[in-house]
Amino acid sequence: MKKAYIHFAEGFEEIEALTIVDVLRRAEISAQMISVTGKLEVAGAHGITVKTDLLFEDTDYDEADILILPGGMPGSNNLNAHDGLKLQLRKFNDENKPLGAICAAPLVLGGLQILKGKDAVCYPGFENTLTGAKVGTEPAVRSGNVVTGRGPGTALKFSLEIVKMLKGEDLAKNLANALIAN
Repeated sequence: MKKAYIHFAEGFEEIEALTIVDVLRRAEISAQMISVTGKLEVAGAHGITVKTDLLFEDTDYDEADILILPGGMPGSNNLNAHDGLKLQLRKFNDENKPLGAICAAPLVLGGLQILKGKDAVCYPGFENTLTGAKVGTEPAVRSGNVVTGRGPGTALKFSLEIVKMLKGEDLAKNLANALIAN
C-alpha cells in the first residue's frame, strides 16, 4: 500500500489538510497525519483542532511514498521553520520522490529551490516565493515529481492529482466520479 505523509503545523488550512487525508484514504493510500509541533493535537487556522497520527520525530521517512504540505497561515510559515521537515523534503526531491504542496505551502518548496524550472501554482500573492518556477493559475498542476495546488477551493483537484500520480489515472477518474467532482 502506498503511504503519504501529510504534515500539520499550527495554523494549517483545515479544508486542504482534511480533504487530502480523506481523498487519499478513499483511494486506499495510507494517509498518515504527521505533527511537526511536538504534540499530537494541532490547531488549524480556523480553530479546528485535529489529533494527528504521529509526531515528526517518531516518523520513519523511509516508509513514505510522498510528502505533502497543506497550506494556510501561519501554518505554511510554521512548516517552513521546521529544519527537519525541510531536510526530508530536500532528500525526497534529490531522490526524485513525489512531493505535494497547496495554497501558501509551495513557498517551502520554492525556498528550497525544488520548484526551479517546474510548473507550479499557489495561493494568489505568494507567486514571488516560488523561486525559479513557471507560475500558472490552474487549480492543481503536476510537474515532474511535484504536485502543487492553488488553495482551499482546489483541495479536491489537488488530492485527485496526487491519487493519479500514485495509483493511476483510472482510479483518480473513478474516484472523481464517485465524489461528483468532474
